Amino acid sequence: MQIQLTFYQERIHSKLSDLLSEATLNPAIPETIKQAMHYATLNNGKRLRPALIYAVGESLDIPLPQLDSAACAIELIHSYSLVHDDLPAMDDDDLRRGVPTCHIQFDEATAILVGDAQQTLAFKTLSSDPHVEDTHKLELIRLLSDASGIAGMIGGQMIDIQSENIELDLESLKTMHLMKTGALIRAALLMGAVQSPHYESIRSNLENLGNCIGLAFQVQDDILDIESDTETLGKPQGSDQEANKSTYPRLLGLEKSKQYRDQLIHQAQSILSELNITSLFLEKLIAYIAQRNH
Repeated sequence: MQIQLTFYQERIHSKLSDLLSEATLNPAIPETIKQAMHYATLNNGKRLRPALIYAVGESLDIPLPQLDSAACAIELIHSYSLVHDDLPAMDDDDLRRGVPTCHIQFDEATAILVGDAQQTLAFKTLSSDPHVEDTHKLELIRLLSDASGIAGMIGGQMIDIQSENIELDLESLKTMHLMKTGALIRAALLMGAVQSPHYESIRSNLENLGNCIGLAFQVQDDILDIESDTETLGKPQGSDQEANKSTYPRLLGLEKSKQYRDQLIHQAQSILSELNITSLFLEKLIAYIAQRNH
């Protein structure tokens, strides 16, 4: 899996670098925002969401050049969400992916504008891709808009903020994370399949797969917040506990959280087998969720 993931990571890094260079060619654009966008976007991310797009697309015989804009767009949206999440008004974190957060490296106003710029660039990238048919562009834009909007990532983040110092029940916690974390992962799987003639027939299973992967990913995040360390995580360890946030270990306990994570991974593996998608990368990625340490 690591070889394939590295290939996808290197490809998306190259495409994002080219995209940012092209987007900031205008000499009227202030140098600070150029530097900050490169800093926030081209850092040491895992790039799992673009990798999911590439893996699903390749398994459906969609050429990589037709997947690049979707991969760039979803990573820009994810990156913008991290820039804004780290702000003092949100999670107030000083460290992200092992380096100072954008508002620490620059300032709060610049970080807000960087996130805004990443978001708008994501949709411009999707709408102007010459390799993708217009009908597919519309579906890609719709999927990403839904996943990143108030019924998805933003709504989930709002629930997260409002749930500090409040103990959510399991269903409410699942709802929050299906929106906050799961929505973009679900969107990645769907965006990878949009240009396939099989899209509609596999859509429901892809959505279910995304839900399982998204929840398992978040449960493992909560576990790592307890068991890992700041250097390995690349962000402050114990930040969720310090903020008194609702987490799976807080609600279920550590061991039951691990059991729940493993149950979700088993469900994801079963759904993948039903999809009849031949992708060793996806199989190994699902297993990796429980093994990752950051």
